[in-house]
Amino acid sequence: MMNYDLLVPARTVFGWGRLDELGALARTQGTKAFVISGSRQFAVNGTLRRIDELLAAAGVESVQVGSIHHEPCIDDVDEMTISIRRQLTAESLVIGIGGGAALDLAKAVSATAANPHLDSVKDALEGVGKGLTLEQPPLPVLAVPTTSGTGSEATKNAVISSSPGDDQPFKKSLRADLMVPKAVLIDPELSVSVPADVTARTGMDAITQLIESWISCRAKPVTSALARHGLELAIPMIERAVEDGSDREAREAMAHAAYLSGICLANAGLGMAHGVAPALGILLGVPHGLACAVMLPAAIAANCQVRKTEIAKVGRLFSGDRDLSDTEAAAGCADLVRALNERLGLPSGLSVLGLTAALIPAVVKGSRGNSMNGNPRPIENDELTAILESML
Repeated sequence: MMNYDLLVPARTVFGWGRLDELGALARTQGTKAFVISGSRQFAVNGTLRRIDELLAAAGVESVQVGSIHHEPCIDDVDEMTISIRRQLTAESLVIGIGGGAALDLAKAVSATAANPHLDSVKDALEGVGKGLTLEQPPLPVLAVPTTSGTGSEATKNAVISSSPGDDQPFKKSLRADLMVPKAVLIDPELSVSVPADVTARTGMDAITQLIESWISCRAKPVTSALARHGLELAIPMIERAVEDGSDREAREAMAHAAYLSGICLANAGLGMAHGVAPALGILLGVPHGLACAVMLPAAIAANCQVRKTEIAKVGRLFSGDRDLSDTEAAAGCADLVRALNERLGLPSGLSVLGLTAALIPAVVKGSRGNSMNGNPRPIENDELTAILESML
């Protein structure tokens, strides 16, 4: 008997050139849109002006709140929350356009702005705040991803870092079922200008999420099916997207795979690679997707025995050889991922990212969170230490 819940955005609009529908889609959520963007280029290339025009044509007032060019921290959320609370109406919504940082910031601000009992977003962050929860639903969020990686447009959490200068740095989630965006507009054409290096690491983030959610201890038949479909799209297309950013077929495949990875993440959880990635980001400033890419082969190897059947299926997708036995396909999967990383120009070891033996205990300590709890088997501190030492 199957028994599961499935959280997905209430409405998704997907397709090349469909940004033109932004105004009409926003109008279904409200009449005053607070816009949070994630690229300086949006102002230069006219994207923000176009957004204002599309919203105005649909009868939606547009308020440009600000932009984010780094992973969001507490100060970013709190400052934008204050600004939005001063201008709230009963018909307000938040539009996030950009990569995962912009979407996470938009989701966090929508939640905190609607919950005045939160003096700071930190009050409700997992494991570091006051343990407060959202008492009111977040403002409606319309998510417009422009990179194909985090799948934040479909998830129920926002990853927020400590502010600069905090003596105990962290990266934690604000999480609630109601934080899944109400509406999503995915126009793969918006990703055409994303640089090759960002395309590579965000694409590997999506691939990591699809694999880890497939083998997670929280995996469900429906999410496993979505994960497999996402990998069937992403694995043959990521190199094409990196080599030629204007490749429409590749950009569409990666955008769809990233969206599916977000649905899988929200409903099935992740694992070791995503458990370690935040610690590498906080301690060493490693971009999230890059950390996931480097950790993925180790995560596959660590879980090969307990998820042999699933990893064998992943291995066949990477190799293209359907005749491989489960043993052969599972055993070769980690090496195939390393080879893909190498072709994409991504490193295979952690020392290149700045990790030293002296920092490993801090990474291990910082890796204990919700993502690690989804790993298909427990990874104790001693084992994780040994894994990280082997990757120097």
